[in-house]
Amino acid sequence: MRLARADLIIAAAYLSLAVLVLSGQWLHTDRGYLIKSGQDQTMWEWFFAVTAHNVAHLENPLGSMLQNYPDGVNMMANTAMFGVGVPLTPVTLVFGPTVTFVLVLTLGLFGTAFAWYWLFSRELVASKFAAAVGGLFCGFAPAMISHGNAHPNFVVLALLPLIVLQLIRMTRRLDGSRRVSFWTDGAGERSGGAEEGRTRLSAPRTRPERSGGQIKHSFVLGLLAALQIALGEEPLLIFALSFGVFALVYHLHTPRTGLRALRAITPTVLLAALITVALTEIPLWWQFFGPQSYRSIEHGPMNNDLEALFQFPSESLGGMFSHGQNVAINPTEENSYFGWPLWIVVAVAAVLMWRERAVRAAAAVIVAFTVLSLGATLMIGRRNTGITLPWKRLEDVPLLNSVLESRFTMAAIPAIALILALATQRALDYWKVSATDWRPLGLFGALAFALLPLTPTILPVVQRPPTPDFFADGTVRQYVSHGSVVVAPPPTPPDARALHWQAESGFEFPLAGGYFVGPTGTSKKGRYGPDDRPTASLLMKAQQSNTIPVVDDATRAQALADLRYWRADAVVLPPTDNSDTLRLTVDQLIGFPARYVDGVWLWDVRDLVGASAPA
Repeated sequence: MRLARADLIIAAAYLSLAVLVLSGQWLHTDRGYLIKSGQDQTMWEWFFAVTAHNVAHLENPLGSMLQNYPDGVNMMANTAMFGVGVPLTPVTLVFGPTVTFVLVLTLGLFGTAFAWYWLFSRELVASKFAAAVGGLFCGFAPAMISHGNAHPNFVVLALLPLIVLQLIRMTRRLDGSRRVSFWTDGAGERSGGAEEGRTRLSAPRTRPERSGGQIKHSFVLGLLAALQIALGEEPLLIFALSFGVFALVYHLHTPRTGLRALRAITPTVLLAALITVALTEIPLWWQFFGPQSYRSIEHGPMNNDLEALFQFPSESLGGMFSHGQNVAINPTEENSYFGWPLWIVVAVAAVLMWRERAVRAAAAVIVAFTVLSLGATLMIGRRNTGITLPWKRLEDVPLLNSVLESRFTMAAIPAIALILALATQRALDYWKVSATDWRPLGLFGALAFALLPLTPTILPVVQRPPTPDFFADGTVRQYVSHGSVVVAPPPTPPDARALHWQAESGFEFPLAGGYFVGPTGTSKKGRYGPDDRPTASLLMKAQQSNTIPVVDDATRAQALADLRYWRADAVVLPPTDNSDTLRLTVDQLIGFPARYVDGVWLWDVRDLVGASAPA
């Protein structure tokens, strides 16, 4: 009962912190918007909303024609997170996608922290407090808070430590080894630990399990991997690579033990892989070979700046009082803002505990993946030094070339947490031996020195402009037959507000354009947003320059061709920047003036375009 009570207290603390971080959004779920998300919150809310819509109408959730009409969107290739979107369908339908969005982020921060705490407390350290320190860092590290603005797929990471836990226990039971793992030094005891800790954590050897147990382990591991694929494949790839490095370095000291464990679990892991493929076969086929699939995505250099490693994140106590140069890719990708005090503490702790294999393995992961995150050439203060780094040889490797290299630093988070947890356990062990030992106080002071500046602040929220009545009141239905609505200009990643309006209207119409990842041309290379249509480009240039372009017969003919391509029923100009310029431009392109209807300018083009084909 004492252990259960401690677990509940720690879980409540994690959940309270997660709610606090996102309290601005929780207080304003009607119109609140996480301002640092850019357009990503709109995109994710659309994913959750359209998933619920498809489930409620018994439609295929793997693809959608509701944006990028008439080509559609491959939902599996767009991290739609069916693992939470589908089970939370009732929440989305009753309370709306904004509630689902903030709920997923909150449970993601809480669940990731608690899952790592569970792993550390069961397999790494004897002290719940030491495990709680590690779990706290895993769930609320700077990168997690940064992604908490906009990227649920990099916040909901609770299954990753469960996969580790399954692999550890599977190896132990299949190999018949002692009931100890990370904390052992090869003799079944934790070096430097107190006798009480060693007694509680040590246990007799177990007999290797038979085929029935292996099948059970395979099914559990395969199911966990399949569920993680339904939540996010990029975190799973980064995790698999980092865990491989950890396991390799961990067993360098005793290679025979490592090879024996590898031989013992290989058949079970292979069976688990087959189970994962069987469970995800259809979604993965749709992702890589279905409509609007793509082979890779070109995102250009997305590396960490060296300065980012030592600065404090913007949404932290340290960031409030010590602003460094802004060297992040964007506000949602502060993947490496660990702060210089943390690096000092981790380095000292690693040196003092270097004899422990788990520390050496964690240090290897930290160094390897931090270097990878720096990209192909070293950047310091946004200045390219020209120094070539290891990522240069890996950036064209299939699958890896779709990863934003900046995110490799996230592999260092659990490795740093492991070292912090072990250091905390070491300090508590010293205290058990001697209550007057000064080292625990020094360690706890160092932890405060490293972690207090990284304490997250409440993520900033603004009020989202109201949806135009034309969409909110359902007026749009009167002007849509079987075709699409073309917003002037069509939605793109920089401005995807129309996706929110579409969801507010109950998905009564498809949209031309949108915010998604899809193929460009015939190359099967992915890009953000739709292929550029001449008329869409013309309208965007007119808005940006606030200048009415020259419209001739060829331009009008191209506009008509684009409207027919989009199978447009209506062109809509909502309140936006330089709206007068856009209205006069569309007037000339279409050949007749707009009408003002329920807060928007409207061109009913059904007669102009001709009968639209059914969706």
